[in-house]
Amino acid sequence: MTSDLSDDCPSESLFEAPPMGEQERMVEAILFASAEPITVKQLNDRMPHGCDSAEALLQIRKRYEGRGVHVVKIGDAWAIRTAADLSFLMQKETVETRKLSRAAIETLAIISYHQPVTRAEIEEIRGVSVSRGTVDQLLEMEWIRFGRRRMTPGRPTTFVVTPHFLDHFGLESARDLPGLKELRAAGLLESRPGMGLDPSAPSEDEYDMSEEPEEQSELFEEE
Repeated sequence: MTSDLSDDCPSESLFEAPPMGEQERMVEAILFASAEPITVKQLNDRMPHGCDSAEALLQIRKRYEGRGVHVVKIGDAWAIRTAADLSFLMQKETVETRKLSRAAIETLAIISYHQPVTRAEIEEIRGVSVSRGTVDQLLEMEWIRFGRRRMTPGRPTTFVVTPHFLDHFGLESARDLPGLKELRAAGLLESRPGMGLDPSAPSEDEYDMSEEPEEQSELFEEE
C-alpha cells in the first residue's frame, strides 16, 4: 500500500535544503571556480535538492555591491567579474620579443666590431647589399645610431653601437666584446677567418674599438 502511494506522489528529498547562508557559499564557490558564466539551472543541478540558487544569487549580488568584484548577469547566466572602475588594474603591458634576422645579426656584428662603419663598408664585408629594413630595425631597437660623416666623396654616414646596446649585453664599452679566441671557444665562430674579422688585426686588448684611430679622425666631420 505504501508503495502505491509513493508512486502517485512527487518524489521528495529525504534531507532538508541547507540554510540560505550555506547555499550562498555554494553558489559563490561555483561562480568563482567556473571559467564560463553559469545559469541558474546549472547551479540547481549542482547543488543539493531543494536549494534556491536564484535567491542565493540575489543575496550574493547585494553583498558584493561596492566591492572589487561584482556578481553580474550575462544573458541568462551569472558570473563574478572585476568591478568596471578597477579594470585598468588588470591591464598588463608585455614586451614583444622580436627575433633578429640573420642579415640583421651580421650587420650588427659588423657595426659592433668595425665602428664607425659606413653602409658601403658593411656591404663590402658581408658581400651582399644591406636592405633599408635591416638598418631601420636596428635603429628602431636603439642598438645602433648614426655616427659622424666621413670627409670622403659623398660624405657617407657612419653607424656606431649605442649605450643601449652595451647595456643590453652587459658591456661597459665596445672593447668588452668577445674576441676571436673567445668566439671560437664558445663555438660561435669557425676556425677559418670570420666575416670581416681579420685574424692579423689587433685584438680588442690592443685596439680600443669604442674609439676612432687618431690617424683617421681627420676623415670625419662633426654633424
